[in-house]
Amino acid sequence: MTPRGEAIAVASSPPLHRPVLTAETLQALAPRRGRLLLDGTVGTGGHAAAWLEASAPDGRVIALDRDASALAAARERLAAYGARARFEHADYRDAADLLDTLGIATIDAALIDLGLGTHQIDDPERGFAFRFDGPLDMRFDRDTPGPTAADLVNHLPEPELARVLYEYGEERASRRLARVIVETRRRHPIRTTAELAEIVRSAAPGFGRHRIDPATRTFQALRIAVNRELEGLAEALETLVRRLAPGGRLAVIAYHSLEDRIVKHTLRRLAEPCHCRRGDPCSCGALMLLELEERHAVTPSESETALNPRARSAKLRWGVRR
Repeated sequence: MTPRGEAIAVASSPPLHRPVLTAETLQALAPRRGRLLLDGTVGTGGHAAAWLEASAPDGRVIALDRDASALAAARERLAAYGARARFEHADYRDAADLLDTLGIATIDAALIDLGLGTHQIDDPERGFAFRFDGPLDMRFDRDTPGPTAADLVNHLPEPELARVLYEYGEERASRRLARVIVETRRRHPIRTTAELAEIVRSAAPGFGRHRIDPATRTFQALRIAVNRELEGLAEALETLVRRLAPGGRLAVIAYHSLEDRIVKHTLRRLAEPCHCRRGDPCSCGALMLLELEERHAVTPSESETALNPRARSAKLRWGVRR
């Protein structure tokens, strides 16, 4: 489980944090004065602040986030930029409808950072991390009704729970873990992060030989399932590309193989060239919406990961609207 950045000492709450791949992301987005960025996962505003600085004096940001507490922190962090920053409690997958509501036909850049924020991981009440004991919640948006991780752990049928652990956590021992979880919940509900982590560890084969805590994959799987993180990701990226002005840029930062695979294949599909004969109507289905400047993902430098070990799994991919 990896976040957007490491916490730094500030007075506000939740804590702000150092955004991952800041210089590389700015290079990908190419901020200039007067340009508009849609930041679909603003977090506490680190990348948005960098964009506003680089696009001064009149570059703008529309800042979205599903997490109301993160959005409040971003509002505080970016208050000095006044009307140049607009804040919306929204899911980036609903960006097209939001832009229509605001009367905005095209944008100059879009950024999606798919990582968890430090303020989320380090808050025991959010239930994202097993190193803190807290309720099994894991919802990004706690203002919208929806299942928590505790709901899934205590009520999913055993085969479905095994599927979630396998597909979203890439957990090879998914059936065994699901069976042990179901056996435990028959005796009593599983309510806390520490309790679930201990159950997983007790059932994990060869626990002492694991390079990472075996609970990591289970927590990742539940978090993805609770927030439907992979659902609609490809469609949302294509929608954002279609809303870019010619020459506009889309940048995406992913943190684990499941989401990065979707990002990589989607951007390559949007950049697929047409193979039909010149002059004939296109029948090959190529979209030709993007120009990929980098065929491979950009990852943090050694110096950045030394300062912020939580950034080590970040991968940045981007493209330019044709």
